[in-house]
Amino acid sequence: MKWGILGAANFAKQHMAPAIHAASGAEIYALATSSPDKAAGFQAFAPGLVIHDSYDALLADPQVEAVYIPLPNHLHVEWSIKALEAGKHVLCEKPMTLAAPEFDRLIAARDKAGKLAAEAFMIVHHPQFVRARELVQGGAIGALRHVDVVFSFNNGAQTDNIRNKPGTGGGGLFDIGVYAFGSARFVTGEEPDSIDFARIDYENDVDVFVQTVARFPGFSYGATISMRLATRQYITFHGDSGWLSLPAPFNAGVYQQAELVLEQGTTRTVERWPAVNHYVLQVEAFERAAAGQEAYACPLEFSRGTQAMIDSVFDAGGRP
Repeated sequence: MKWGILGAANFAKQHMAPAIHAASGAEIYALATSSPDKAAGFQAFAPGLVIHDSYDALLADPQVEAVYIPLPNHLHVEWSIKALEAGKHVLCEKPMTLAAPEFDRLIAARDKAGKLAAEAFMIVHHPQFVRARELVQGGAIGALRHVDVVFSFNNGAQTDNIRNKPGTGGGGLFDIGVYAFGSARFVTGEEPDSIDFARIDYENDVDVFVQTVARFPGFSYGATISMRLATRQYITFHGDSGWLSLPAPFNAGVYQQAELVLEQGTTRTVERWPAVNHYVLQVEAFERAAAGQEAYACPLEFSRGTQAMIDSVFDAGGRP
């Protein structure tokens, strides 16, 4: 499958473009950017890359079969729909929308085009999460009673970072709340019944610290999300006869090595995946799903549920 990338974002250059280049059956074919300097960073590992000077020109290229969209958050819906209307499969960075009802437009555009469209929620393709879901839903920790999540980093000094700008869909909930909420939903297969508590601290109309307490049908849930705390992440699933933890759930291989810790009474088991690249696995799974070979692990309907939870936390904690 030939891929085109809309925009020369640093994240695309560092992670997704190399992943497309490395994925079996995939070809990084085209890039839309008007900056030769930015294009050079991609051409360093893909020298035959076709450069288009506009997003529309790339979408008009008949050789492009799939489009990866790493644009600022507020542009995701617009360009995802344009790409679908141009007959392309679409993999768009999270958050794919800034409100759950916007997913209805994407789902309608996907169905009309007959193409695959999905949010780039790469963690569901990592074997640590597949294994966690298998163990939790298989009863390895008994009845699940509580899920606890932390995801934080400190970008307070980066005033030009789009995550610190309200006009581009910035904020911690949009950027990393997707992971904190979506991971629990994926592993457990449950949806929240209620948001019992939400504290949101804002700077410049952007949420920078969020504490959430929620209730799912079978368990309680707590999450801390922040763009003003030292880098930290984990997720723990606590049952009545054991517990399971992922110490590097969201940036596996970058934050720490991917591993799963399972404690059942006096027995402690650790599984590790030191060489797995979940971005490559995401591209390969996307291509198989686009070819009709398997169902995609993160369809738009799943992503809509995560965004609905984000919306509920904003409602409970207060918007700026």
